Amino acid sequence: MQARCANSFQRDLLCVPLGFYTAYDFLYFKGCGIMLLTVDVGNTNIKMGIFDKQTLKFKLTCSTDIRKTSDEFAAEFYTFFKIHGIDEKAIDASIISSVVPKVTRPLKEAIKTVTGTKSLVVGPGIKTGLDIKIDRPETLGADIVAGSVASCRNYSCPNITIFMGTATVVVYNDEHGSYCGGAIMPGVGISLDALTSHGALLSSVDLTAPKKAIGTNTADSTRSGVVLGNAFMIDGFIERFMQEAGRECTVIATGGLAPQITKNCKHKIINDENLILEGLRIISERNR
Repeated sequence: MQARCANSFQRDLLCVPLGFYTAYDFLYFKGCGIMLLTVDVGNTNIKMGIFDKQTLKFKLTCSTDIRKTSDEFAAEFYTFFKIHGIDEKAIDASIISSVVPKVTRPLKEAIKTVTGTKSLVVGPGIKTGLDIKIDRPETLGADIVAGSVASCRNYSCPNITIFMGTATVVVYNDEHGSYCGGAIMPGVGISLDALTSHGALLSSVDLTAPKKAIGTNTADSTRSGVVLGNAFMIDGFIERFMQEAGRECTVIATGGLAPQITKNCKHKIINDENLILEGLRIISERNR
C-alpha cells in the first residue's frame, strides 16, 4: 500500500508502511535499542527505511536535491515522522550510503537534529565484510557495496547483482562472496530522456513492453528499443559474466524499474527492491 503525505512536502515524500505493523506501533519502541534508520542517497532519490531488528517496517522516498540545507532535510524528516505517529527519538542508530557527496553532510546533520543519532557513513574504514577485488576498492560506490553485502548474505554465490537506478550497474560476486567488478551503463530513464530530448520527432513514452519487438509505430518502436533493448542487454551481460566466470550464477536485481525490465529477460532474475537498505542494516550490525 502506498500513501502520499498530505502536507506541503507531498511532492517530495512517498511513504510506504510495510506488513501488518502500523506506524503508531513505533511509539512503543522508545529506548528499546532496536530501531535502525537506513538511508540510501542516490542521484535521483533518497530512500530511507526503518528496521525493527532484522525486519524492514517502514520506507520513505524523497527527491535528491543538492540545494537543500540540513534544516530543510530536518523539516521534511520531522514532518514525516509526525504525520505517521513515529517517535523520532525511538531511532537508536542510523547509517547512510551516498553517491552524492554534497548531500551527505547536510543529511547527516538533519538526522542528528531529528533523531539525536550520529550516522555511520559507508566508506573506507567501515567494516562491511565484503572483500572488494578491484583495482581501486575505495572508488566503489557505497550503494553497490551495500547491495553486494546483502546479495552475498541473503542469496547463494556466485551471483550477478543488477542495480537499476540513474545508471544500470551489473556486478559479479564470486563463490567466496568477493566483489570482483562489473559494468556501468546509462540507466533506463536517462537513456529515454536522452533519446527524446535529442530526437526532434521523438516523444517520451511509458516504460511498458510492446507486444512485439518489431514496432509498427513510433511509440512502440521506442518502447521496443528502450524496454526490450535494456532487457536484451541485461541478458547479454548475464551470459558474458557467466562465460567469463565459468560458473552458473544466481541473478538478483534491484531498483524501481527492475521489475518492468527484468520480466522481459530470458534468465531467471530475483527482484529485491530493498536490497540496498538490507545491506545497510547488515553493515550497521557489523559495526556495532
